[in-house]
Amino acid sequence: MTQLIMVVNGPNLGRLGVREPDVYGHQDLAELRRLCTQWGGELGVDVDVRQTDDEAEMIGWMHEAVDDNTPVVMNPAAFTHYSYGLADAAHMVTDAGLPLMEVHISNPSARDAFRKHSVISPVATGTITGLGFFGYRLALEAVAHLLES
Repeated sequence: MTQLIMVVNGPNLGRLGVREPDVYGHQDLAELRRLCTQWGGELGVDVDVRQTDDEAEMIGWMHEAVDDNTPVVMNPAAFTHYSYGLADAAHMVTDAGLPLMEVHISNPSARDAFRKHSVISPVATGTITGLGFFGYRLALEAVAHLLES
């Protein structure tokens, strides 16, 4: 059975391609899904790309990852800065010994002051920011590497 990696995306990322293209680019969520699936195939893993604007749903996905022993690549989007509930759920993933890579399309540290703080970074295995969709590829590669070692 092939290893599954869950790629979860938070609020407003369903609007990729039309929301602030100068910050997030012109590619949409369908393209992100296609690329992540392609990159996963190259790494020999299956990828399940999800997006929600609902904090409770995203927390539920972290519980599912723990229960199913599934590593996570997470772009928490706006939840990054204030969702202690999501941070606690993400912590359960890493406490279970699973990799959890935080990824951001833009570099939050180079943007508005409120974006400089992440409640997810302290519990994530690693963080990749500012590299557009390519950051997801690096996050998938990091998870695959960690699973091998």
